[in-house]
Amino acid sequence: MAKKRILLNAFNMNCIGHINHGLWTHPRDTSTQYKTIEYWTELAQLLERGLFDGLFIADIVGVLRRLPKLGGRPAQRVNPVAGQ
Repeated sequence: MAKKRILLNAFNMNCIGHINHGLWTHPRDTSTQYKTIEYWTELAQLLERGLFDGLFIADIVGVLRRLPKLGGRPAQRVNPVAGQ
């Protein structure tokens, strides 16, 4: 019988944090650097050392509609047509 392989894939979203809110404040967290190539290079190297097979990068455009109220006003969506 052939050995079955388990493929390990990591998940990252193109933002500071989307599941563990506030984790970006941890001293070892570097997710605030997500706009730099160094952040993604270091992540890829870390996953490679951990023998991961892939990385899924989820993307977001603008502000999510269901964010909690910010400063008493609902979070506004980005309007790409108006450039806002």
